[in-house]
Amino acid sequence: MSGNDDEVPVDHLFDPLASLRRDDDPVVDVFVQGMVFLDIIFTGLAAMPKSGTEVWADGMGSCPGGIANLAVAASRLGLNTSLGAAFGDDDYGEFCWRSLEQEQVDLSRSERYPHWHTPVTVSVSVGGDRRMITHGHDAPQSATEMIGTVPRARSVLLDLDADRPLGHGHPERQWAEQAAAEGALLFADVGWDPTGKWSPAVLAQLQHCHAFMPNAVEAMAYTRTDSAHDALYALADLVPLAVVTNGRDGALAIDSASGEEASVPALRVNAIDPTGAGDVFDAGMLVGSLAQWPLLDRMNFATLCSSLAVQEFGGSLAAPGWGDLTDWWQRVRRQPTSNAAARSVQRRFAFLDDLVAEVPPGAVRRAAATIAKLSDAQAPDTPPPSTPLIEETP
Repeated sequence: MSGNDDEVPVDHLFDPLASLRRDDDPVVDVFVQGMVFLDIIFTGLAAMPKSGTEVWADGMGSCPGGIANLAVAASRLGLNTSLGAAFGDDDYGEFCWRSLEQEQVDLSRSERYPHWHTPVTVSVSVGGDRRMITHGHDAPQSATEMIGTVPRARSVLLDLDADRPLGHGHPERQWAEQAAAEGALLFADVGWDPTGKWSPAVLAQLQHCHAFMPNAVEAMAYTRTDSAHDALYALADLVPLAVVTNGRDGALAIDSASGEEASVPALRVNAIDPTGAGDVFDAGMLVGSLAQWPLLDRMNFATLCSSLAVQEFGGSLAAPGWGDLTDWWQRVRRQPTSNAAARSVQRRFAFLDDLVAEVPPGAVRRAAATIAKLSDAQAPDTPPPSTPLIEETP
């Protein structure tokens, strides 16, 4: 949310799907399900503390995390977003619930459970990487029991799991199978496998999915390949839209339905917190896919969204809104084009011209990642902070 009210004014919203909407379309653009954590993030440490010592962090942020990263990122990009998640009745859960409501995330399929502890993650960012400590318990009900009847939706964002496979009637997946049966496109990602098995059962589930968006390490491990490109080609045989993110080397994708193939370089930024960057990328790809943009534009858009996110504290509340994207593009357009890097950025993102022309002046912008009564400290009419210009990685 932007501003100090409980609802975003209608004239501050931008709908990237406006030209495609029809009267009989689903009200929900994307449904997401998973665990919400209270994230506490420390940044700016020179090194991790040694035994018996204390270090001070230059920065700290607090915000809803876990699946909330995806929900907030999608909502800020203009998608009608619904979330199914368990919340505790403690202060942590109250803060997360209130923040998500302020971000215009529908919580009608979520539940608050008395005497259940809201999961908490402490993330420490050192040298561009992060280390995490988490405490939590299984939710009191299965996802399907909690959600009940899943809302009719254009799409679903979910993580694949070998132990909870799609297509087998697993209690944790019945809701997703119902959504797909009613026409929702399944956009899937996958988490790190701590067992090192990288089970083929994960890839077998891609027959039920429209898109799969792992990082390069995960993609290579699951496909038993030695490069991100080889992994991409293997995945493209299994799912209509295959995307592999490759860190500082950018991202690559194949859309088998359109016959497009694209590879985009990373953007050079001053990253202070990588928390949730992959979720923001996924939300950007989802927006572009639902809006039917060319694959190259989708890839550049998703890369830009994640690059803006890592320049702020917190995973969910650092996700950019259309106001942030417009601010960035206007500054890039004013940037001198005396070098090849600047000219390259302007060429890559020229597709934003038509999009931002429709964005209202007070459009949604990112929030301050702090435990506060409101999720966003910046009013719609407040000038945005000066985000460093992004330049092409040489």
